[in-house]
Amino acid sequence: MDELIRNLAVYALPVLFAITMHDAAQAFVARRFGDNTAHAAGRTTLNPLAHIDPIGTILIPVAMYLMTSFVFGYAKPLPMNYGQMKRPKRDMAWVALSGPGANFLMALMWMLMRIVLHYAGVEESFPNLVAEAGVKVNLWLMAFNLLPIPSMDGGRVVFSLLPNKAAYQYARLEPYGFLILLALILLKVVPYWLFFVERIAGLLLSLILYPLTFLFN
Repeated sequence: MDELIRNLAVYALPVLFAITMHDAAQAFVARRFGDNTAHAAGRTTLNPLAHIDPIGTILIPVAMYLMTSFVFGYAKPLPMNYGQMKRPKRDMAWVALSGPGANFLMALMWMLMRIVLHYAGVEESFPNLVAEAGVKVNLWLMAFNLLPIPSMDGGRVVFSLLPNKAAYQYARLEPYGFLILLALILLKVVPYWLFFVERIAGLLLSLILYPLTFLFN
């Protein structure tokens, strides 16, 4: 129980920020491309309460952590009307990528915080653990949402890249997206995908911040 409370305290803030920035970024980009639906629903805000689903964001992740140590959850569905966009098929990809892109930038900020804490000589474990959790959570959320499954961000990108006929056949799988995701989780395919994407993103973050770490050294 003590370990659970400690992990909740460490991960609470990074998770809230990660979910909020992901959804707010997509709502903002959708509005820029002509779809005002998410903005009208109050989803361009940085207030976490506008994005959190009590069951999907809190209860399910905690329950799964206790039962399996694998965390899965979701925020409130983000309302979109791609038909309002100037070029729906193309713009859909940019909206989809903006969420994972926001998580990548958040991971960069948390990693920068971890570097600053280290070189500032801050030895208290809590802020260092929070910064480390911020990197992990955002890379995990980015990788998870990039799964090429219909209804997920990765699926939206795949739809945008496919020729029209193949794209609309691919879109017919969307009602089964959750079942496909569940099957991939049970078959332990998802952890390999997360590991691969997180490793690539982590290397890219290290390259971006290398000049700073070199300067400090």
